[in-house]
Amino acid sequence: MKLAILLILCVFGAAAAFSQTTAQQIVVPATPVQEEDRYRIGFQDIIEIEVFNHSNLNQRVAVGPSGTIALFRLEHPVPAVCRTERELASDIANAYKEKYLKDPQINVRVAEQKSQSFAVIGAVEKPGNFYVSRRIHLLELLALAGGPNKESGTRMLVARTGSTSNCKAIPAAAEDDSIAVMDFKIRDIQEGKQTLWMKAGDVVSVLDADIVYMYGNVNKQGALKLRDPITLTQAIASAEGLKPAAAKDRIRVLRQVPGKADREELPFDLNQIEKGKVKDPFLEPNDIVAISQDKTKAILLGIGNAIKESVPSAVYRLP
Repeated sequence: MKLAILLILCVFGAAAAFSQTTAQQIVVPATPVQEEDRYRIGFQDIIEIEVFNHSNLNQRVAVGPSGTIALFRLEHPVPAVCRTERELASDIANAYKEKYLKDPQINVRVAEQKSQSFAVIGAVEKPGNFYVSRRIHLLELLALAGGPNKESGTRMLVARTGSTSNCKAIPAAAEDDSIAVMDFKIRDIQEGKQTLWMKAGDVVSVLDADIVYMYGNVNKQGALKLRDPITLTQAIASAEGLKPAAAKDRIRVLRQVPGKADREELPFDLNQIEKGKVKDPFLEPNDIVAISQDKTKAILLGIGNAIKESVPSAVYRLP
């Protein structure tokens, strides 16, 4: 009996030990914050330096044009640009340790981030410069600017101008003055169909509403603001439709030739579009839609109007 009990205890003990060992094996340690994801100091940033037990060495300094900071009691400036707070604190401690302090304890804090800014301009509620100390994507930055305003159109541009605070090494041969410009549809960004991680120095420009000009035999001539893509028939409807004498088979779209001041003429027959024989074309920004007049219709309408105007007076003269 005692032997059976001893065997049972051994089995349970082994199972518990196995369970504990297994549990220890599957524990996933917390992922440390990657150093490359930390904020890196840039030109014009304001840095606060605290030296523990040596308050006379505490200092608030700006990163100079050379990318360094000058500190009390140190003969040489300390490089600061592209260093994290922790890295700079270590460098300062080593500098003080050489000739001045035995075991310096240094704390570094970026008090004002003036180097890594993003600009949002154009048709937004709150245009301006934004200083963000973490990775941010285009939709978040657009939200910080209050989003598109009532004058905005369908598109926005991101100009990647580069920044002196960009700390990734760039070969000298690859350096140039070119600016990359990326074109996005606002709706695609808002719906998450496209995204873009921003880089310091990026400039976001939300464009005003595109304009199509309606001219000729429509009930409402003039500029038509577009917040969404629009077809020819939709534009005519937005212009309150055609006048009675309009020539539906002679509608012209005058479109700017890319890179030139000239315009090309694109003819359309609205009758064919309405019957589904021809696809309803989408208009492009700055298109001019010219609606011609059907002279025969105009003459007949003129005669009809003249008759209508003369009928009351003829009836009035009857005995």
